[in-house]
Amino acid sequence: MTIKRYGAEKAGAGGQRLPFARAVEADGWLYVSGQVAMEDGEIIPGGIIEQTHKTIANVIAILDEAGYGLEHVVRCGVWLDDPRDFWTFNKIYQQYFGEHPPARACVQASMMVDCKVEIDCVAFKSSK
Repeated sequence: MTIKRYGAEKAGAGGQRLPFARAVEADGWLYVSGQVAMEDGEIIPGGIIEQTHKTIANVIAILDEAGYGLEHVVRCGVWLDDPRDFWTFNKIYQQYFGEHPPARACVQASMMVDCKVEIDCVAFKSSK
C-alpha cells in the first residue's frame, strides 16, 4: 500500500509548520483534513454564506490537487459555530453536493479559529 501526503510541508499562520497534512491518500481513499474559510493564512471576512463558499472551495482545491472530484466524496463532517446557520449552510452545501450527496454528520462546535464553519471529507476513487 502506498500512502501519499498532500500539504504536509506547508506552514500555517506565522510560518509555523503544522503537525498534519491537508490530505492523505491510501489505496484509492483520500482523507481531507478539516478546512475553514482561510485564504493566505487568514479567515476571510463575512458570514456563513461567504465562509461556506470559501470553505467548500478549499475542499475542492485539495480534491482537485489529488485528482478527485466532489462525485468521489463518500462522507463529510461539518462543524458549525452557530446552529442558527444550519439551514443557510444546507442551501449552499446542496449547490455543491446535490448531484452526489455523501453521508454527512453536522454538529455545533466551538472553533479553534474565528470561523463559522469547518468541513472535512473522505473520498474514494477506484484505481481500476
